[in-house]
Amino acid sequence: MSKPIRPTQTAAFYVQAMLSFAVSVSSVVIALIYLPASGWIRAFLALGLLYVITSTVNLCKVVRDRQELAEVTNRVDQARLDKLLAEHDPFKVDAA
Repeated sequence: MSKPIRPTQTAAFYVQAMLSFAVSVSSVVIALIYLPASGWIRAFLALGLLYVITSTVNLCKVVRDRQELAEVTNRVDQARLDKLLAEHDPFKVDAA
């Protein structure tokens, strides 16, 4: 059975993604703090920001789970194919 090449993430990529997320969330929070509007409007926008963040995390998990499920299915299919190919004898003649 052939083992597929798995893409790897470097530590620098992980740190860059975390920093990018932190900078984007903190900049929106700072903008909400200094927004010239009443507290209710700020609270509503902050709640919207929280909803967007949780929805994004949920979407990331769903996409990752679907990708992992497809990978497992592909491995099972590949193992079945490898077994069939290993058992197949192209020179075998069936007696009629």
